[in-house]
Amino acid sequence: MKIALMDSGIGLLAAAGAVRRLCPEAGLVLSSDPDGMPWGPRSPRDVTERALVVARAAAQHRPDALIVACNTASVHALPALRAELEPRLPVIGTVPAIKPAAAGGGPFAIWATPATTGSPYQRGLIRDFAASAEVTEVPCPGLADAVEHADETAIDSAVAAAAALTPRDVRAVVLGCTHYELVAERIRTALAQRGLPAVVLHGSAGAVAAQALRRIGERSAPAGPTGSVTVLLGGRESALPAPALAYAEGRLLAAVSQVH
Repeated sequence: MKIALMDSGIGLLAAAGAVRRLCPEAGLVLSSDPDGMPWGPRSPRDVTERALVVARAAAQHRPDALIVACNTASVHALPALRAELEPRLPVIGTVPAIKPAAAGGGPFAIWATPATTGSPYQRGLIRDFAASAEVTEVPCPGLADAVEHADETAIDSAVAAAAALTPRDVRAVVLGCTHYELVAERIRTALAQRGLPAVVLHGSAGAVAAQALRRIGERSAPAGPTGSVTVLLGGRESALPAPALAYAEGRLLAAVSQVH
């Protein structure tokens, strides 16, 4: 079994790590667009065109499913990706975990990129799944880019700025960009320093990984050798980019990458 994941950059590591934990023997294809990253500021048409190129590169490796491990691409490119690739290749998008956050009760915040914050897409999810909840949208300028480059100083600065905009009474925070899940513990620490020690963080990686396995009928993880990892940067086989190794998920996947 082989599962492909796509993103503009290393935000796909969180979902790849989740797939690895759920089904260690699955082969992984990690396809990204380092020359075009970040996708957030780009027009919907540009995002769709770049996402199709990245997806086609992954599809050449004949995966059983493709995870769109990027909120921006899921918003703008999912219909085009599904139109081209399905039903031959199931395509699973990423949706911010607003519904489970609302189900937990109490006020919550959504951390997202400036382009997503306040967007019709995010407001629609709030309306559909959290209409009766008190929701605060928190823009996180620069955070995804800082995570992409493993810039420790910039990460801490962006996280602190977002934490300062997060109301003290929130009970949960939705991580509305896949990059943010790679620094979840830093986010948790920053919120605790503001007096919010019991905040629950809601990411999408685990849910999207489980959905991909359901789509291809894999309900258990039988014992077997750990699956290989193929890395595609702009369609070219390569090693994981150096910043990926700053994160536990990247180090885990690098240990079995096909290309070093």
